[in-house]
Amino acid sequence: MFTGLIEHLSRISTITPVSAEEGFTFTLDQAGPILGDCSIGDSICINGACLTVTSFDAALGTFTVGLAPETLDRTNLGRAKVGDYVNCERAMAGHTRFGGHMVQGHVDTTATIDSVTPDGNSLRYIFKLSNPSLLPYLVEKGYVAIDGASLTLTVVDDKEAKFGIMLIAHSQEKLTLTKKKVGNVRCAEEAPLCVGMSSRYQPGDTVNIEVDCVGKYVLGSADRIESLVERIVERKLKEKGL
Repeated sequence: MFTGLIEHLSRISTITPVSAEEGFTFTLDQAGPILGDCSIGDSICINGACLTVTSFDAALGTFTVGLAPETLDRTNLGRAKVGDYVNCERAMAGHTRFGGHMVQGHVDTTATIDSVTPDGNSLRYIFKLSNPSLLPYLVEKGYVAIDGASLTLTVVDDKEAKFGIMLIAHSQEKLTLTKKKVGNVRCAEEAPLCVGMSSRYQPGDTVNIEVDCVGKYVLGSADRIESLVERIVERKLKEKGL
């Protein structure tokens, strides 16, 4: 379990193909601040995905994790490159203040960055969800984990399958989000001078999305709860001869 409060940015130094079926291995460096109490088998949330430490060197500030096919299917980590920085958070300790929200590290889907608009010293981000079926789990003023960071939803547009958050100045310095590309309209020919040419929308970079796990349990159990209540009512009616 994690809080969604990013502790550190680490860099992907090596990507080792295991096989197309087995996934990949990432080695990350510049990770010394989160390795002081590390052990083999510990969980570290990397861009929102809970991954297991398979080796580490605290003195060198490096650690290694494996990415299974399910992780590659659900997340944007399959598109990561050597040199990319990722958000990192160690598993929550029992004595830690719970400053974010309950983040499992189980990425549900991805979203693309649709727009970014300055608002004072903050930034308003709009994202387009790749899986609209998850929209019922997004509620205005509720929580969402974006690349592992706990953020508050400021707007949810069910019709457009979009949602928004506001990123304060402090978070802009601590997360990888501000380094990612925003969607825009470009000339089809990708030429610098394209007056009169047709244009097309270039989607922004992707981010990993984990919806609020409380909502998943509540809404995900609704049908089963309804079925259980119906069975109980039916049994009681039979007992009373009705």
